[in-house]
Amino acid sequence: MSLTQPVGSDHQLARLLQIGIVLEEVVEARSAKHAEETGDELDPDVIELLEHASTESADHRRRLEELVDDLEADTVAFEEIEMLVEAQYESDEDFDGVLYDQLCNEETAYKFYDDLIEAIEASDVSFSVDRERLLDVLSDIRAEEAEGVEEVTDLMEAQQ
Repeated sequence: MSLTQPVGSDHQLARLLQIGIVLEEVVEARSAKHAEETGDELDPDVIELLEHASTESADHRRRLEELVDDLEADTVAFEEIEMLVEAQYESDEDFDGVLYDQLCNEETAYKFYDDLIEAIEASDVSFSVDRERLLDVLSDIRAEEAEGVEEVTDLMEAQQ
């Protein structure tokens, strides 16, 4: 399955949305972990950013789950999807700090949604979920990820 090709079925769309859900879980978990483990050492603005990122990822996950529920497709076991996300999207521990890690997470999520939207728009398949609603939800999430990239970048510049 590749995001360089049009989405060809409800099953493929469900699997891609599940990848988004797990990706959001990774971002949520990493943000919460950074805030918890390094909270005493971090600037209050950084802690606020991490808490916001965690809350936003939980909201994104909920919205994606609603889309998956509306699809009339068999889903893939989350363990299978989680392994794929860990292999391709999870951040390494080698980043030079919490903000760099968060920037990578935000950029990765943005790129995933951008590619997914492009693959859906290139498809001529009728999905069992309303295409306009699907694209609206994904576009909103992508825009929020872009805002996250900008917020992290601004905070990084302010701390230099």
